[in-house]
Amino acid sequence: MKRNLYLYLHRLVIALTMAFLVFACQKSITVIPIDPTIPPTVVHPDSLSHPDSSTLPRPDSTVVQPTPSPVPYPVVVSFNCNGPDYGDSIIYPRPVGFQQSYIVSPINNPGAGKYFSWPDGLSLNASTGAINVTQSQTGQRYSIGFVKSGTTDTCLKTVILAGAAYPDGVYVLANGQTTASPYYNADPTLTAVCSGSGTPGGSGCRWDITGLAKLKRITVDNQTGVIDLQQTLNDGAFGLLLLNGVSVQTTLSYQLNDASNMATQTMPLKLMYYNKKSDIPQSLLDQVSSRQTNIIQQLLILLGGNPRPPLIIITRYN
Repeated sequence: MKRNLYLYLHRLVIALTMAFLVFACQKSITVIPIDPTIPPTVVHPDSLSHPDSSTLPRPDSTVVQPTPSPVPYPVVVSFNCNGPDYGDSIIYPRPVGFQQSYIVSPINNPGAGKYFSWPDGLSLNASTGAINVTQSQTGQRYSIGFVKSGTTDTCLKTVILAGAAYPDGVYVLANGQTTASPYYNADPTLTAVCSGSGTPGGSGCRWDITGLAKLKRITVDNQTGVIDLQQTLNDGAFGLLLLNGVSVQTTLSYQLNDASNMATQTMPLKLMYYNKKSDIPQSLLDQVSSRQTNIIQQLLILLGGNPRPPLIIITRYN
């Protein structure tokens, strides 16, 4: 009898304990009705475990400087003034290690002031005048302006970043214009800078070293840099359905066996297709003509901001 009473009391204690725990859990949970008109808030797990990448420190060689607002080319300038002197009118790139840059600074001290450059493409420190050659578009002529503190006069110096470029142009295949050749150091008469066979570019140069142009079916001679426009068209660079105005872009990498010591350089390149030259819009023809004139006269390409990428227009007929 006592044993049965003991078991009864034991089971009663367990039941009361379970009832208390259930009641406590129900009191700790607050149920909020869901309003179907309010979208749920989603927190991505990455935002909880990773800081904003913009706050992370960068190595000095990869600091991305904000792009300054465009400054108009000065109307009144002076070339006979104490502006920046870079030691030579032609600056050659140099081979550098991974995540490093080749920097060229003025060899003189023109004093405190601000630096500007034209056209687009030159990576220039606005406070010191230092040129980051590695991050600049090479093969172009630039004008560097210096305004000394306390004055409004603009002192101009011209520099050339050595490298290759292609002239903007319209190529009519029916007229035998089946190739496009590079020129060098912003000089359209300089078509060979490498040692070798004597052909433009020579055997000492390397073109499309990353193969990106080949992936876009753009046929580039790996020794001379000459683009085979007919083969590029035949290989389907513009797609199976040829429509007026269709284009293809790539980044062309190259190395020149000159004073740059085979430093790897890159150049954006754009090719466009029209069936006939007469199909090309007049505004596009004017742009190409203006750039050709500036190249021939060895002038700055100021219209349109950035002269890159060079534009090569391929047509079948006139």
